[in-house]
Amino acid sequence: MRFFDRLAARIDDRDTVVSVGLDPDPDRIPEFLADHDLPRWAFNRRIIDATHEHAACFKPNAAFYEDADGWRALQETVAYAHGKDVPVLLDAKRADIGNTTRQYAKLLDVVDGITVNPYLGRDSLAPFLSREDAGVFVLARTSNAGGTDFQDLELATGEPLYERVATRASEWNEHGNVGLVVGATTPDELEAVRERVPHLPFLVPGVGAQGGDAEAAVEHGLTELPAGTESAARGVDVGLVNSSRGIIFAGENARGEDEFFAAAGDAARRLKRRLNQHR
Repeated sequence: MRFFDRLAARIDDRDTVVSVGLDPDPDRIPEFLADHDLPRWAFNRRIIDATHEHAACFKPNAAFYEDADGWRALQETVAYAHGKDVPVLLDAKRADIGNTTRQYAKLLDVVDGITVNPYLGRDSLAPFLSREDAGVFVLARTSNAGGTDFQDLELATGEPLYERVATRASEWNEHGNVGLVVGATTPDELEAVRERVPHLPFLVPGVGAQGGDAEAAVEHGLTELPAGTESAARGVDVGLVNSSRGIIFAGENARGEDEFFAAAGDAARRLKRRLNQHR
């Protein structure tokens, strides 16, 4: 099953568009997991147990796994999430040229989707885009403050760079596997991108610790895919709204292990309900 059809099925079955970011910062993993052989994997397993009923997707960020034990932890995490029937989107922001990007694209042998950086152009993304079964989320308008340094630059056509990126990504969507990363911290720009690309699903970060606009994230981040797709047949609008720290570290002030992970589950459930109010 293609990524967006699988995601549509998950959204429909669990009534949720929540993406749970699995970013197990070693400095914030609770002390009660310190003696575990793979603390990041032990942490993720408990987070998945606590949140999977409310998750449309899990989104590990590659930065937290780029060492020997980290990659082992990531593989265990992906397998466990798949065992719960939840797709996994790797937030890796990869792109390069030639054989390098072909090596990066092998990550899609393990995960179901990936985020990519379009700065090097289409050839740098071709090995990802050719994977018809995988989701490929192209960075367009990110939620960080420094995103304005380049993304807002006005081109000779009068359009900002992030809108041109969105247009190009739509043109690259030959296999129906392309989405966009568009942050919830700038709702007017989120709306502008949606008007430009009506049928690309968005991954919307910034709702949670960054205080992004939940209503705008749902109104503009979700979309019905073109007729003929399984999601259209289901009548399901597809897209993801991500929260990482706001969910997985919601229990940092908890008094014990069970309370810590229960807080993560509660945070995921609250976000699901909050977003569903606008669907």
